[in-house]
Amino acid sequence: MAIRMPRIMHAKQLLRQSKLFANQAALTSTVVPKGYFAVYVGESQKKRFVVPISFLNQPSFQRLLSIAEEEFGFSHPLGGLTIPCREEVFIDLTSRLH
Repeated sequence: MAIRMPRIMHAKQLLRQSKLFANQAALTSTVVPKGYFAVYVGESQKKRFVVPISFLNQPSFQRLLSIAEEEFGFSHPLGGLTIPCREEVFIDLTSRLH
């Protein structure tokens, strides 16, 4: 019995650590760093992206925002800014802005 106790203690410690990491991952997935904002991109299924606020000054990004305003107005079903374009188009555009 004394031989199994260290194994059980070690297993409990690993389980606690894995729960801690899972909780931290869940928390950080909803946190947006200062100087950034979250957008949801996609036509049917939306994917969340975190982009720099500096993108708001870019004419090409402003065009995307105009399209989003035409389609959604100021009511965004996901609670964040929703951009109705294909994910590939958004990635291509934002990669050029970096």
